[in-house]
Amino acid sequence: MAKLKGAIVVDTERCKGCQLCIIACPQKVIALANKVNLHGYPYVEATNEEACVGCASCGIVCPDGCITVYRKRVED
Repeated sequence: MAKLKGAIVVDTERCKGCQLCIIACPQKVIALANKVNLHGYPYVEATNEEACVGCASCGIVCPDGCITVYRKRVED
């Protein structure tokens, strides 16, 4: 049976660090970075990328649409 492998891309310049995606992620893939963007906001980044299953919970809850979710079918 094929499994889904996910990946996220965060538009760091649009992210305001609201952390809603961190709360929504069931796999604990996302964390707040120790850096800020050009607007002075701390942004989120994928820190546990291999755990991402592509559920898109983070992208759905992001109020600014900063997260793009990709899914790839992986054969066992």
